[in-house]
Amino acid sequence: MAGPTYDRDRVSVGIVHFGVGGFHRAHQAMYLDRLMSQGQALGWGICGVGIMPADQRMRDALRAQDCLYTLVVKNPDGTIAPTVIGSIIEYLFAPDDPDAVIERMADPKVQIVSLTITEGGYNFNAISGKFDETNPDVVHDLRAGAAPKTSFGLITAALHRRRQRGVTPFTIMSCDNIPGNGDAARRSFTAFATLSSPDLGAFLKEKVRFPNSMVDRITPVTTDEDRAEVKERFGIEDRWPVVCEPFAQWVIEDSFAGERPPFEEVGVQVVADVEPYELLKLRLLNASHQALCYFGYLAGYRLVHEVCQNPLFARFLRSYMDREATPTLPPVPGIDLDQYKQNLVERFASAAVRDTVARLCAETSDRIPKFLLPVIREQLRRGGPITLSAAVVASWARYAEGVDEQGEPIEIVDRLKDSLIANARRQREDPFAFISNRDVFGDLVDDERFRMAYTSALDALHSKGARATLEGLVGDGRSTPESGKGVDA
Repeated sequence: MAGPTYDRDRVSVGIVHFGVGGFHRAHQAMYLDRLMSQGQALGWGICGVGIMPADQRMRDALRAQDCLYTLVVKNPDGTIAPTVIGSIIEYLFAPDDPDAVIERMADPKVQIVSLTITEGGYNFNAISGKFDETNPDVVHDLRAGAAPKTSFGLITAALHRRRQRGVTPFTIMSCDNIPGNGDAARRSFTAFATLSSPDLGAFLKEKVRFPNSMVDRITPVTTDEDRAEVKERFGIEDRWPVVCEPFAQWVIEDSFAGERPPFEEVGVQVVADVEPYELLKLRLLNASHQALCYFGYLAGYRLVHEVCQNPLFARFLRSYMDREATPTLPPVPGIDLDQYKQNLVERFASAAVRDTVARLCAETSDRIPKFLLPVIREQLRRGGPITLSAAVVASWARYAEGVDEQGEPIEIVDRLKDSLIANARRQREDPFAFISNRDVFGDLVDDERFRMAYTSALDALHSKGARATLEGLVGDGRSTPESGKGVDA
């Protein structure tokens, strides 16, 4: 299979990206590759940056193949569309040489520093919104003369260097799945810079742009089977290909400090206000992933499409979306909500991608507070239904006990796993033990209506199991889930 159609020797770095994983390579890098294939944006090549020990694998894989990789789009009808992506032209592993990363960002040709550092990478408390200045790596980076370890230390050092040289600041563009991701980045980077130097903090606040964005493409973890398939079907020896669904969406706020690529030429929506699109995705797609994964795992499913091909689980998802999430959404320009929700269920049910339930269950303490709890709080405020959302929280609590319904151990992947597991294992004696963690749930434990809905679902999960709990919530399918009758207390 042929590689990129453009001359990569003519591509120069214009974007530095922190967090080169599957999603970035299936999304932002893909859009830029499309532009380059049209003869545009050759000055917007990507320099990837890794800062975590695990990023050494990506460094080694990309450097071994000139930063080229295969993007494999798997369609629901079973057809596969591979593309060799060439928009990443350099990869730097920051622990090897932090100054090289800073100097790359200080280059005047770099006008965007983008981020997919996960929800937890912004280092703020999910409830209070405060930047955690006690984080050991942050404490290290704030020491005078320290070689930076964090994205905060590296990026603010580069901005300081540009300022000293009279170079305009770059735009910091978050591509993470968090509400107001640009605003979150602004808070975190400004907080760090202010701790380092109040003057530098004021400079970031005044001069640096942080556009909000909404990103969407299901991208499961690459498996050895994916590598073997790329080699056998297409003759490509690729250490780290990327598999994804055909759907992709990117909505960006038009707020940049300098120039930007002509993203709209390849289907990106550049808008004045991202929030309606962002809430749509967070509260429907992302929260629905949480709604299916814990119930699905407890019931014995390990692949997402198998969960969603079960009519009971599909009915629960659609009922959550229609009854509890949709009423909390503002109007979304150009979006047919009914069609969007139907497409979500169909995307989840596609057997081609083979996304794992375990992937969706990981790092929940960074996900549910941002995706689902805002729906619950808004419905509590307006007196709306919360039974299904509360049941999702209960399914997480049951999952966090670390044992499934067949008695098999569950590997909990979460930065707070020790406290989550400890609280979950106390909840048969104290039903509020799990939701009493105010760093995760805030004051929801104080709301009687939420407590009642939550404990009702948790009791059903303990006494009847996941499937029977869902049947009790959305019936046996003889009535339409959209009606919602009998669903809420």
